[in-house]
Amino acid sequence: MNDKKQTKTTMVGSAKECALIGVYVAVLLSSQLVLAVVPGVEVVTALFAVFAFCFGAKRAVAVATAFSLLRQFVFGFFPTVLILYLVYYNTFALVFAFLGKKLQSVGKGFPVIIVSVCVCSVLFTLLDCVITPLFYAFTKRATIAYFYSALPIMTTQTVAVGITTAVLFLPLYRAFSIVKRSFFCA
Repeated sequence: MNDKKQTKTTMVGSAKECALIGVYVAVLLSSQLVLAVVPGVEVVTALFAVFAFCFGAKRAVAVATAFSLLRQFVFGFFPTVLILYLVYYNTFALVFAFLGKKLQSVGKGFPVIIVSVCVCSVLFTLLDCVITPLFYAFTKRATIAYFYSALPIMTTQTVAVGITTAVLFLPLYRAFSIVKRSFFCA
């Protein structure tokens, strides 16, 4: 009798985990799709930072991996983008899960969160400026041109990420804290 109760609890927890991860991957994909027409402007980073901060590394890495793989179906398959997203978003998940664990609440750590999300946005572009030239075997001159052509988008994206994170982080943090307490008893 006790074993059945334990199994049932584990299955319900597992279903909740799958639902949370699935819904959040859908939120990230749809938000990226909606804003894909505006170069350099995106909310995925802000949305994902809050999720990783609140729900921890295990859930955030699952979302990062699923998002990285599934976005290939929406935007087309590009090996360099797949590598970039798998490396970047999984690392991003670990960074913000770590911040969530260390800071434990937003409070005085809010400037650290904003700076971290902006630094990560810059690192995303720099990582792309390494992966793409390596994958396609660019010449030195082409690699430098690729880097310089990425700078205006990186600047716009970093500013947008800073603004969207500053606006969205606190309300989403409060909402996710309620969801986490209500459904995951953490």
